[in-house]
Amino acid sequence: KLSRIPFALSLLCLAAMQASTGAAAAEKDALPRKVGDWTLAISEDGGGCFLTRIYDRPGDTTLLLGLDRDGSNHLTVLNANWSIKPRERLALDFKLTNGGYPKHFAVGLSSDDKQGFVTSFEKPFPTYLARSQTLNIARGDVPVERLSLAGSGAAIAALRDCVSARKAEPIKGTRSDDGADGIPRDPFA
Repeated sequence: KLSRIPFALSLLCLAAMQASTGAAAAEKDALPRKVGDWTLAISEDGGGCFLTRIYDRPGDTTLLLGLDRDGSNHLTVLNANWSIKPRERLALDFKLTNGGYPKHFAVGLSSDDKQGFVTSFEKPFPTYLARSQTLNIARGDVPVERLSLAGSGAAIAALRDCVSARKAEPIKGTRSDDGADGIPRDPFA
């Protein structure tokens, strides 16, 4: 009888360890979730994922980097103190630690009581961002923002993992039943 008790306890311990490991894995996969100072989430349409970081400064500057299944990206920067008008066309200078994008096209937008802009870059941009320590943005000689990218390497790795996981899932709200044309059932939802 004594030899059965240690065996039963071993099985019980093994089951408890697997349950806690499963919970930790489920917690890691739960989105949105924090990755250092960044928040990782799935895009509303399920076609990709995005990272958000809010900087503690006047206007609470918010940086969002979205990555879609096809590798395209979009960078949004918002601030409650800015006066950019929605759809305003801008030419901004983006400077990373090792390179930059002078006079890069961006479009004004408004979201959550903040104004800002959105732009996109070539497919390798998230890699360049992950390798940089800072992102400096200027409008000619006028500085717009100087943002620390600390922790962006791990955050962008998690972003890529999130997008890879979405590649196996169908995009929510598509009309695939109606003809697999890739047009959302309600493109304004």
